[in-house]
Amino acid sequence: MSRAQLWTKDFIVGICLNLAMSMVFYLLMTSMAGYAVARFSAGEAAGGFASSAFVVGAVAARVLTGKYLDFIGRRKLLVITMAVSILASLAYLAADSLVLLLVVRIVHGIAFGAGNTAIMTAIQSVIPASRRGEGTGYFGTATTLSTALGPYLGVVIPRHYDYPMLFVASAIMSLIAFVLCIIISLPKQELSDYQRRTKWHLKPSTLVDRDGLRIGFIMLIAGIAYAAALVFLASYAADNGVAAAASLFFVAFAVASLFARLFVGRLQDTLGDNFVVYPVFVFNVIGNLLLALWPTTPGIVLAGVFVGLGFGSLMPCMQAITVKSVTMARVPVATSSFFLLLDAGSGVGPIVLGALMPLTGGSGMFLLCAGLVVLAMVVYFITHGRRRGGRPGTEYLG
Repeated sequence: MSRAQLWTKDFIVGICLNLAMSMVFYLLMTSMAGYAVARFSAGEAAGGFASSAFVVGAVAARVLTGKYLDFIGRRKLLVITMAVSILASLAYLAADSLVLLLVVRIVHGIAFGAGNTAIMTAIQSVIPASRRGEGTGYFGTATTLSTALGPYLGVVIPRHYDYPMLFVASAIMSLIAFVLCIIISLPKQELSDYQRRTKWHLKPSTLVDRDGLRIGFIMLIAGIAYAAALVFLASYAADNGVAAAASLFFVAFAVASLFARLFVGRLQDTLGDNFVVYPVFVFNVIGNLLLALWPTTPGIVLAGVFVGLGFGSLMPCMQAITVKSVTMARVPVATSSFFLLLDAGSGVGPIVLGALMPLTGGSGMFLLCAGLVVLAMVVYFITHGRRRGGRPGTEYLG
C-alpha cells in the first residue's frame, strides 16, 4: 500500500509562507528594543515593551481567530493579515513617537497572530492524517530557519544600513508572504453544526480548547526556558569573554533542529509520542546544563546542538499531538489555544527571568531553565504521556 502524498505544491508553498511570516517576527523582535532606545531614548522597560507589544497583539488575536477562522475563510484571512503586515512594516518609518511605535507594534502583532494561526491550522488540512507528525515537523523547518536568519539579519541590517532598511526588509518579507497567500490553494472547510450554533457565543469553551491548552501549557513552561537563551545569551557569553559564541549557538541550534526534523516526525507517527518526546526533553535539559556549567565557546556551541535537538523538535511534536487530540472542527481553536500559551511563554519568560537574573546570575538562570524543562517533562507525563502517549492508534479519542 503506497503512502499518502505529502510533498504537494500547496505544502511546499505553505512552508515558504511560514518562513516569510516567521522571518518578520524574528527580524523585528530582536532589534525593536534597541530601536526604541536609539530613536526615542526609551528606558529599558519601555524598550522591552516595544519588543513584547508585538506578542501582546498576537496573543489577543489568537483568542478570536481560532473561533472565527472558518467563518472568515482561511485563505482570505491570510491575504488580509499579510496586507496589514505590509502596511504595518512601512508604518514604522512614519512612527515619530514611542506611543505611535507601540501602537504599530500591537497592530502588527494582531496581524501576525491571526495570520500565523490561520497558516498553522490550514496546513493541517493539506498534510495527510497518516503523516501528521512527519508533515508538521517538515513544515516547522521554516520556523527553525527563521530563528537563525531573523535574529542574525536583525543585528546585521541596522549595523550596516540603519533601522529604516530593517523595516523595508520586513515589508519585503510581508509582500512575499502576501503573494504566497494568493498562490496557495486550501481545502474549503465545512462549518459544523456546533460551530454554527455557537457562532456568537463568546464563552471560554468556544474561544479556547482544553486539549490545546493542555499541550500548550507544556510549551509555555519550555518556552520560558528557551526565552532565556533568546534574550540573555548574548550578554551572558560576553560576560564570560566569548561574545562571538552567542551567534554560533543559534547557528548550531538551527542546524541541529533541521537535522532532527528529517526523522523525528516520522518516528512519532510510527512509534508514538513518548518514543520521541522524552529524549527531546532530555536533550533540552542537557543543553541548558551546558550553558550553565560550561560557558566557553565549545560549551555554548554544543549547548546549541542539544537545545536544537530538544526545544527545536519539541514544538512540532507538541503541535502534532494537539491536532491529533481533537476533531477537525476543533483544530482552529485548539491550534490558537496552543500558540496562545506558547506566545505567553515567549512574552513572560524574559520578564520573569530578567527579574531573577540579579539574584541567580547567568549560570544560575540557565540551571533554573534546566529545572523548568524537567517540570515541563513532568507535566507532559501527567497530562498526556502516561495515558495517550504510546504507540499510534491507541492514544487519541478525538
